[in-house]
Amino acid sequence: SHFVVLLVLYVFQKNRSQEVPKMAENIILSKEIIEAKWEDILLQLEKHYDMSRIIIDTWIRTLEIYCVRNNTVYFCVDEQRGKHGVDYLHNRGYDSFLLSSMREILNDSSVEIKIDQKSSYLNKDPEDDDIENESEEKDKDILPYSKEYYAAIKRCNLMENYTFENFIVGDGNKHAFATCVAVADDPGQDTFNPLFIYGNSGLGKTHLIQSIAHYILQKDPKASILYVSSEVFTNDIINSIRDKKTVEFKEKYRQVDVLIIDDIQDIIGREATQQEFFNTFNFLYEAGKQIVIAADRPPTEIKSLDERLRSRFEWGVPIDVHAPDYETRIAILKKKAKMKGIEGIPEEVFSYIAQNIVSNVRVLEGSLNKIKIYASLQTEPITLEMAKEVLEDMVQKDSNVAITPNYILSVVSEHTKISTDDICSLKRNQEIKDARQLVMYLSRQLTDKSYQAIGAAVGGKDHATVYNGVGRVSKRMEEDPEFAATVHLLMKKINPDKET
Repeated sequence: SHFVVLLVLYVFQKNRSQEVPKMAENIILSKEIIEAKWEDILLQLEKHYDMSRIIIDTWIRTLEIYCVRNNTVYFCVDEQRGKHGVDYLHNRGYDSFLLSSMREILNDSSVEIKIDQKSSYLNKDPEDDDIENESEEKDKDILPYSKEYYAAIKRCNLMENYTFENFIVGDGNKHAFATCVAVADDPGQDTFNPLFIYGNSGLGKTHLIQSIAHYILQKDPKASILYVSSEVFTNDIINSIRDKKTVEFKEKYRQVDVLIIDDIQDIIGREATQQEFFNTFNFLYEAGKQIVIAADRPPTEIKSLDERLRSRFEWGVPIDVHAPDYETRIAILKKKAKMKGIEGIPEEVFSYIAQNIVSNVRVLEGSLNKIKIYASLQTEPITLEMAKEVLEDMVQKDSNVAITPNYILSVVSEHTKISTDDICSLKRNQEIKDARQLVMYLSRQLTDKSYQAIGAAVGGKDHATVYNGVGRVSKRMEEDPEFAATVHLLMKKINPDKET
């Protein structure tokens, strides 16, 4: 009997080991099989392809299976997303990730997928090659969206290229990107209202918040969206008071579905502006309207901000945008070069720019403009030697090789709004002491300078003073998470590539 049990177990294990490949070879793929494995496919995307839950729920889970023919699965995007949704999934590579995940979970490398609008399938046989090539054969002069949409983006003062499709996602901005997509897909939801995006200048905040407006207008060109800078907001308040048109001001800012304000930090110190924004914020929030705000620092770090506004900015999701890493900078350069029609750039030139311009996407784009102009004027091919010559000034300004206590002093001064003279003085009020100690701590962390050299940079302080200042900052970081976040933010400003 013992032998019989072993024999049965052996046959069972043998059959089990052959089960998966046999299924892959012999079972015909069907809608029911995919639906049964759908959650496993989505989990695979999250775990092995690093797709966020927001992106999966927003873009993949909502796909509908139109039909399955000859091991090809024909998916439909949500009809509200239309062609934009199809293009978005393809441009971001999500369709490729989905295909790989399905092949792995179904254990079948012959699986193929197509993603399109349902209207593209309705009167056609899904096996017709015309479906696959349809979008590629369209007249290039036909605009991808409606005339109403293009009129709407002009009305809203949006940059035409500031869309999700044209935004390069990397480790430094992927969470901000996913959150902006979620807000655009369902504006006004409590979880992301208000949405507060912060980060250094030139990292894509304006691109992201305008992408929200583009996405909504692509679906509904009649949507009521207002995008303004804080400067425009302030001027509108001043003009409304001067011209006695406060009613018109309130109609402009309160009768919208989505209000997007850029550079909100610039309203600080202007009491009337802060008060009117507070009133506008409350009115829109209570009406369930979406509010999107961008700033150069988190709410906790905006000095002199009215406490009522600070608390409201923190109701939703304050989320930061960091400088792009090397790989993302390369991707940005290649995308911008393609958009600008700049051809023939060698890989070594892309690499040189990405290695030496690290902290600002605008400067990356500016480097390509400069190379394009020089190459056209000189009628020369683009080479590494040319790039080094043309970009010499830009590289020197943006390079991260010259991090010194004096440079750190200037960054801390700009961030805290305390002059370098005060930081280096003998003044001992708390705000100045805090700024001074921040310079000491950051100089110790980010440079190889001695305590004496750091002391010399902050007004000739001695070894013991610097040592104690560094220690106080370290201790405070352990006890105060908000202060620690400030220190990490400053580190990112000073050296975007340093892990904090």
